[in-house]
Amino acid sequence: MSGALARAADPATQLGAETAAQPAAGPTAQPAARPIAEHVTEEDFRAASRGWTSGVAVVTTRAGEEVFAKTVSSFSTLSLDPPLVTVAVGRHSPLVAAARAAGRFALSVLTDRQELVARRFATPGAGRALGDFTAAGAFAAVPTRTAATGAPLVESALAWFDCRLHAALPGGDHTILVGLVAAADHGAGAPLLYHDARYRVLAPTPLNPTGVGA
Repeated sequence: MSGALARAADPATQLGAETAAQPAAGPTAQPAARPIAEHVTEEDFRAASRGWTSGVAVVTTRAGEEVFAKTVSSFSTLSLDPPLVTVAVGRHSPLVAAARAAGRFALSVLTDRQELVARRFATPGAGRALGDFTAAGAFAAVPTRTAATGAPLVESALAWFDCRLHAALPGGDHTILVGLVAAADHGAGAPLLYHDARYRVLAPTPLNPTGVGA
């Protein structure tokens, strides 16, 4: 959507989507489950991860004349004092190197009206542009602006966090970017959700409308 649920660098798997196995010829149609720990297979882990419902955000950065964006579900607030947030990005993603080089990144939490934005930046290669990024590729259809650090922010987002890079930590096949929040704000609307490899929206009526006991 922290989602250290091992969403891979590929934007499709970054959101917990599972690639369908191709049937093999002959009687053994399904490949053997690949063990990733003593009692856990990759399929087990992915299936369990799909049970976690998260919000959807776009992580962005700008390094020199290049801008980068990626749809993620692995965002979380971490600390109030100092104000820190985290996001896990595939360690080989160019966005990680760009955030390290620039020392900044931003997170835009998407509303339920921004599913197309989520899909756009989940497309491999779509979240990278050079020069006038507002007229380039996927960025042309997504209005953006800047706040404190110069990293792009998605317009009309439900909330946003503009960050200076506080740390970049190893996390298996991901890098965990920790951001010191330089500016933040929230807007109006309802969140876009992600569950069981699908985008979702909130029910029209909250289960607990008053918030009492939450």
